[in-house]
Amino acid sequence: MFNCGKIAIIGGGSWATAIAKIVVRSTHHIGWYMRRSDQIQDFKRLHHNPSYLTGVHFETEEIYFSDDLNEICNKYDTLVFVVPSPYLKNHLKKVKVKLNNKFIITAIKGIIPDDNITCSTYFNKAYNVPYENLACIGGPSHAEEVALERLSYLTVGCADEEKAEAFADLLANEFIKTKTSSDVEGIEYAAVLKNVYAIAAGICHGMKYGDNFQAVLISNAVQEMNRFLQAVNPLERDVTDSVYMGDLLVTGYSNFSRNRTFGTMIGKGYSVKSAQIEMEMVAEGFYGAKCMKDINHYVHVNMPILDAVYNILYEKISPRIEIKLLTDSFR
Repeated sequence: MFNCGKIAIIGGGSWATAIAKIVVRSTHHIGWYMRRSDQIQDFKRLHHNPSYLTGVHFETEEIYFSDDLNEICNKYDTLVFVVPSPYLKNHLKKVKVKLNNKFIITAIKGIIPDDNITCSTYFNKAYNVPYENLACIGGPSHAEEVALERLSYLTVGCADEEKAEAFADLLANEFIKTKTSSDVEGIEYAAVLKNVYAIAAGICHGMKYGDNFQAVLISNAVQEMNRFLQAVNPLERDVTDSVYMGDLLVTGYSNFSRNRTFGTMIGKGYSVKSAQIEMEMVAEGFYGAKCMKDINHYVHVNMPILDAVYNILYEKISPRIEIKLLTDSFR
């Protein structure tokens, strides 16, 4: 059985904090990289993340904190990256340690901007990490509910089934159920698309469309997601599985969803910039919409919801015009 060895978390946000809670519960030791030394000092003093999920208590003697990414990458065997996708490249520029012999797990629900590739593909192309050493974590799972120990389901995707099972077993407990998958690319793309669709759901909510239309929107989003996944990575996958449709549903409907919140603000008349400033958190779907639009320029899949969100966010077309066009195309 594969041994994950010593595990480190890279990132200091909500999802990083939730994953750290799960992992340290099982291992009683983690490394944890945070960019800001003042956040680390406050964490040690307060025994919780001072900025995110402040209700989650940690035994800080079980955590080795560092603001030196090279130190963490050198000392630990399994590295769980949980940083917003737009910032991943800048974080990795600091790394001088070879990563190709590490077990790299991405819990990043986004695409690498400009490169327009998934995070696991980026690690493979830029850092020569073999695909059998690359894994991803899929939902449905809001960090806030994991923090509250509400029953959640996670899928660990990896080309190496033994490694996927080893990390899935480590995550499993009385409030986390886990399964494994080999569909890393599909899980990563689905995680990006569901954020885009959650923005669409939020826009419609902000414009006072009701639950009836939201159901039609989400059912069309599932179909659109399936068309894209089959075009870029044709597999015998079931898009109704929790890691695909389940993650889409929770992100599209939940009040914890920052992408839905961002979309709701746009639907209420906020500009993109003012919505971003007021949220103070990254809505991955904003970046995902552009990346997926660029990718689909070469794939040529029929994706009217993606197109509508892109036009609203980047072409500054009125949400009322774009959503009206969507309502006419749905059945």
